[in-house]
Amino acid sequence: MGRGKSDRSRLFRILALGARPNAASLGIRAAGLLAAAAIVSGGAERGSAQPPAAASGANIVWLEQNWGADQRLRYHHQSQGTLTLPVSSSWLLALEQPGGSGGMFVDQAYLETFGFIPSREDAVANRDGLPVGFARSTGFNPRDGKAFDNIGFTCAACHTGRIDFNGTSMLVDGGPAMIDLAGFGGELARALFETAAGGERFTRFADRILGPDLRPLDRLRGRARLRLELAGAIAGQAIQELRSRRPGSVTEGFGRLDALNRIGNKVFGDGLGLRANYRATTAPVAFPHIWDTHWLDWVQYNSSIEQPMVRNAGEAMGVGAVVNFNARPTPRYTSTIPIGRLYDSIEEELRGPRQPLAGREFTGLRSPRWPEQVLGPIDRQLAAQGSALYRERCSGCHLPAPVEGEDGEPFWTGNHWSAPNAAGERYLVLRTIPVATIGTDEAQAADMAARTILAPASLGLVRPLGRRGSLIEYGFGDALGQVVELSVDAWYGSQTPPVPAADRDRMNGHRPNGIRDRVGGQLVYKARPLNGIWATAPFLHNGSIRTLYELLSPYAERAPQFRLGSREFDARDVGYVNAGGFLLQTVDARGNPIRGNANTGHLFDVATPQNRGRGIIFTRAFTPEERRAIIEFLKTI
Repeated sequence: MGRGKSDRSRLFRILALGARPNAASLGIRAAGLLAAAAIVSGGAERGSAQPPAAASGANIVWLEQNWGADQRLRYHHQSQGTLTLPVSSSWLLALEQPGGSGGMFVDQAYLETFGFIPSREDAVANRDGLPVGFARSTGFNPRDGKAFDNIGFTCAACHTGRIDFNGTSMLVDGGPAMIDLAGFGGELARALFETAAGGERFTRFADRILGPDLRPLDRLRGRARLRLELAGAIAGQAIQELRSRRPGSVTEGFGRLDALNRIGNKVFGDGLGLRANYRATTAPVAFPHIWDTHWLDWVQYNSSIEQPMVRNAGEAMGVGAVVNFNARPTPRYTSTIPIGRLYDSIEEELRGPRQPLAGREFTGLRSPRWPEQVLGPIDRQLAAQGSALYRERCSGCHLPAPVEGEDGEPFWTGNHWSAPNAAGERYLVLRTIPVATIGTDEAQAADMAARTILAPASLGLVRPLGRRGSLIEYGFGDALGQVVELSVDAWYGSQTPPVPAADRDRMNGHRPNGIRDRVGGQLVYKARPLNGIWATAPFLHNGSIRTLYELLSPYAERAPQFRLGSREFDARDVGYVNAGGFLLQTVDARGNPIRGNANTGHLFDVATPQNRGRGIIFTRAFTPEERRAIIEFLKTI
């Protein structure tokens, strides 16, 4: 911790070279700021992403998913208590884009270049006119008691999709986002650096913050204070990024994020102030689609979380919700997370009004149907051939398709649902496939299982693994589950009157706080039903395969590299076109899979020397005609 303070102080001095710099010191500071910005952004490739056409007036279509406009607006913009961005709302709204454009940082057309989806201004829900997934969070910081007014992300930022095709933008609630969060953070840091460097940019920023009517002396003092505060914000952001950029980091790029490692860094690194708890971002995954999620027995790609409330509150912590880990000034585990809102405005909307088995349909957020009026008609004869192939080759892992009619009956009537719990609810029991069997990239499952964290005894965690000096070592997943549960329980107990036990059980989804990193002693990935899978590119858990056609192809036919960032859709092979601002490389110069990016596994193929050990599902590859038939069937569910 002492070394971290030294790093922060050194960077702070570099950035804040004095309240009244002369021309020489200003030039030195500006050079230092821009160099630091390059470090923070990691040299990310920018400028070649193709922003969605909706910015220039394209036809916009929200696909039918059983949500109305009010539900959608709440999901997009209702605060989850997150302080994601390192500056206040007023600062963010006053900040200009990096470079010389003169445009504002929050301009929606600019934020589209990172993949964020524009949203309409709303006097209540979105008064600042910010993109989908941005929300204002206000209140008092439980760690210091100070008031805050910050912009934070909601789950909609990462779980709302957009698909462009021939001038039409189709928007998908609960679909995977095609955003570049690391690139966004780097450019935000660069904008702060360039603002702090002084000159006309800083003057404009200060005038927006301080207002036009200050006396000259007050204005001078206000600008000096802003310089120091900017330096502090930049130092904190830069140190945080530098600590995460360790040997072994894998570039995430568009559409992917090492969510679990970043949550761990935020909660146990930033939250506890322990440098030893930071880890490299080694296991990027594609943002998962979340329709039907409430009714799945376990969630996360590696089937590691059981309870909906722990899933949602843990996500909020990962994007900047603040938890007090000390006993003052607020009780330990007081947080900024509005637990009631997580339940009412998120989980209840995902859940729907009744148990799916009651009407043999999901009644919350539903998967989108293939929009034939935009993407072209489905070949029903070919889809019928694909249905037979699906039952033969896919349903053993992914379960029968949840469709109407004869093909859908086994999904609703078969032995795929848990026994009723005390609340009378049944959950879809997903198949878990050992990593060694499926052959897909191991990083997400393996790295969660291997990670440990250090924490003081005062946190009250149980099941320690050992001790290191004055700190106690715990398994990462277990510790995260405990911290989230303690924070949720603190909210329940702080309400007037405290939330009754029956209501707590209901808000927790009638499920215990189950956390696991293995199933039956093995690392696994889950296989979920494939309804709506056409709208969830890129494919495999780590986003390493561009199209469904390629996913069904032999290993030798999978692209060793492709680009992500464009939202233009390939309706024939089903996925995004090979274009955009991020080059995803799945193999190294020698042709070996790159850990974290590997496109191995899930192979319908015959074992050969080239693909042996990469996960063979069946001993016969699909013919090109069979691949087309399965894809046509997948469009129907």
